[in-house]
This record gives sequence, C-alpha cells and structure tokens, in this order.
Amino acid sequence: MVIGKWISQAIATVVALGVPDALTNGARRSSDLARKAGVSNDGMYRLLRALASLGLFAESAGRRFKLTPTGQFLRSDHPESLSGFVRFVGHDVTWRPWGRLDYSVKTGLPAFDHVFGASLFDYLSKDPQAAAVFDAAMTSITGAQARAVAAAYDFTGIGTLMDVAGGHGALLAAVLQRHRSMQGVLFDRPHVARGGAATFARAGVADRVRIEGGDFFKTLPTGADAIIMKHILHDWDDESAARILRSCHRALAPRGKVLIVDAVIPPGNVPHYGKLLDLNMLVLTPRGRERTKAEFAALLKGAGFRMARIVPTASPLSVVEAVKSTIARA
Repeated sequence: MVIGKWISQAIATVVALGVPDALTNGARRSSDLARKAGVSNDGMYRLLRALASLGLFAESAGRRFKLTPTGQFLRSDHPESLSGFVRFVGHDVTWRPWGRLDYSVKTGLPAFDHVFGASLFDYLSKDPQAAAVFDAAMTSITGAQARAVAAAYDFTGIGTLMDVAGGHGALLAAVLQRHRSMQGVLFDRPHVARGGAATFARAGVADRVRIEGGDFFKTLPTGADAIIMKHILHDWDDESAARILRSCHRALAPRGKVLIVDAVIPPGNVPHYGKLLDLNMLVLTPRGRERTKAEFAALLKGAGFRMARIVPTASPLSVVEAVKSTIARA
C-alpha cells in the first residue's frame, strides 16, 4: 500500500508514452517501443519489467513484451478503456495536489487550490490541455459505469430522461440504447455538451436526444420525467449540492424523480472504493465529498425530495432514487 504511488505513476507513464496502443497487434521488443516513444532503451525496459511483475505486460525472450488480458484495458481503443483515467491520475492536476494531502487534512480545504492558486474547475476553464485530460478521464470511467447503471436500474415509466452535467453523453446513450421508446436531454456547459453529438451518433440514438447548454446552479430545461446525475453532487459541499438539487426540483413535474449515481459510503470498516474516492474529493474539489445513506437522505429532504431507495450496480457506484415530494426551500 505504501508504494502505491510508484505503481500508479508507472502505469500513467506507460500509457502517456503510447505503449499499450503500440502493442495492439502483438508483442514487440522494448527497444522498438523505446525508439517509437523517443525514450531511452534502458528506461523503457525497466518500466515494462516492473509493470510485467504486476500482470499488465508479459515478457518473453529477447526483451519482447505483450499486453496481458488485464493490460488490454490500457489501450485507448478498448471498449472499456481506462486509458483516460490513468492519464488523469498521473497528471499534474492530480499528482501535485495529492502530494499536499496533509494540507487538506489540516485545513479541510482543497490542496488543489493551495497548489495552483485557483479552484479545479476555474483552472480547467483556462487550461485546455488539462481540461482535455479531465474530460477524457470522465469519459474513460463512464463507459463501464454507464452500462452497469443501465443494467441495474429499472427505467420503466420514464418517457424523457435528462442527464444533468452529463459530459459527452455516455451514460445517457447507454440508457437510451436499452430503452428504445425513451427520449433524452443532455445538459452541460455549452462547450462540453456539444461533444455529445458524436456520442449519440455512434450509439444510434441521436434522433431521440436534445442537447442543451447552461448553468445547473441557475436553470434547467423542463419537461423531463426524471433527472440523472453521475459523479456530480460528489464534487460539491452540501450547500452547493442542495442548490443543484433545487434546480432539479424546479425543472421536474410533480412526482418527478432524481437519480443520483454516486458512491454510497457503507458504515464501519467495510472496504469500499468510495472511501478512498472521498479523499480525492477532499484534495481536488471545492469541498466535494462522498456521502452515506443518511447524508443523502438529509440532503434530498432539504431540497424537497424523498429518498425512495438505493440500487447497487456492478460498479462501485449506486443509484440513489428520490421522488419530488414538497416545495423546496429557497
């Protein structure tokens, strides 16, 4: 556990050098891979030898390496690729702030702001390269999670589903593919939402989706039977998350549903991905956090919703289902 940072940076480096993609068609010598990447032969071999010991690559005679079945997930063209997420974990926008976890623990404030002098989202709005890494990471982890959500939750009865802050629409596309009569609305910042057109075209659902841009703290489009948000509320503190939920409340008709796709922290010492992800929220975001069942219930109640149930999925995320029940407090 202590040397975990060695492993994550080694994986991020091999992906940034394009090695998994170079091995798509089979084994190659480490010297060939080094030449293609423009790095030292010695450094490339030692990197691949270390990662082979972890089961991501396999070495054979002549210092030839190939991807293992697990290593295939590092290819950028794999249908469940983790390539984008790997690059984000090793990028300066996460690597440097995590080096100051102590600052966040001591102050309760994001180390990101301390290191970069701006909040994460403000910084990304001014650095296109970092923003592209972030967007690719979100797309990377959404594929498998989207299919897990679409398979686990019963969307029967929802005629129109709006994905709020849905990025390039991977989650909405996965749901629409399983529910042929459903209509969809993708809502995000205008420059982000535009990327959804290609996603919906590839999924064959473009004729059933409307793309909208705006600010979820202010106004959301009306007309949806349910709103879904994946990895959105966890970016924010309770006050900001409540503002987002109140926007949802205003946009939904009576008995409309909000579906929150996030980690739900289990009690006690049970191991859970969300407990570590919660530290990432502490370090990077404006007081974002993962929440327990009780914390979700209280947050929803304050925004005029009643929590109905929590539906686990095959991923580390669950679907927190809530129904519009009262007039939300301003």
